[in-house]
Amino acid sequence: MKIVVCIKQVPDTAEVRINPETNTLVRDGVASIINPYDMHALEAGLQMREAAGAGTVTALTMGPPQAENALREAVSMGIDEGVLLTDRAFAGSDTWATAYTLAKAIEHIGADIIICGKQAIDGDTAQVGPEIAEFLQIPHVAYVRKIDSLKDGSIIVQRLMDDGYDIVESSLPVLLTVVRELNVPRMPSLKGKMAAKKAVIRQMKASDLKADVNSLGLQGSPTQVRNIFAPEAKKDRKMLEGSSEEKVDQLLKELAGLKCL
Repeated sequence: MKIVVCIKQVPDTAEVRINPETNTLVRDGVASIINPYDMHALEAGLQMREAAGAGTVTALTMGPPQAENALREAVSMGIDEGVLLTDRAFAGSDTWATAYTLAKAIEHIGADIIICGKQAIDGDTAQVGPEIAEFLQIPHVAYVRKIDSLKDGSIIVQRLMDDGYDIVESSLPVLLTVVRELNVPRMPSLKGKMAAKKAVIRQMKASDLKADVNSLGLQGSPTQVRNIFAPEAKKDRKMLEGSSEEKVDQLLKELAGLKCL
């Protein structure tokens, strides 16, 4: 069984900077971490391999050369191989172009199961996973909270919903996006950390993917950020005074004046 886990290196939330010319995140030289949801995806891949008693788990990411650090961290957890898609042709990709690029790489790697975190904390779109599945023309199940069984070329999972969960069965190959409730990511072992230092991270460029160059990077991104600005702080507020009962009466009057009631 071949499992591919798509991960993303995201900026530390305290260090986010925006390129004023391209309106994209500045990633070079910024402290970064593996997207937290992707840590659960990595753990899911490792548990599937362990349950099957065979197979490989490949971590795949797209980004600048520094994203290699995220792959080494994945290797320290027990991942078999790390693959880095890095090329200036990929710069500025929106979710559509990112998913297309990852899908082309997965076609080269091969996969029975593809696992992604439900979303990245820097964009919060939750679009890339399902879009990868569409490009690969395979089924996908989003918001997986539990894996019930995996056998005989099919998988049964629990999909998190607002009012509970659905039980979904799918044939393989399949793409899953996972939520935090699925598992607790393991800590790297000393042996894993040593292996990560020696690991050879495979790099792939645009020319290796045999992709349509017009579908890569900014050129292949149908959505673009035209403007970024901080919300205007509103200072108009009114303090309510008196007893609890008096404050409730005042609040109701204020809301009535705003036609909220």
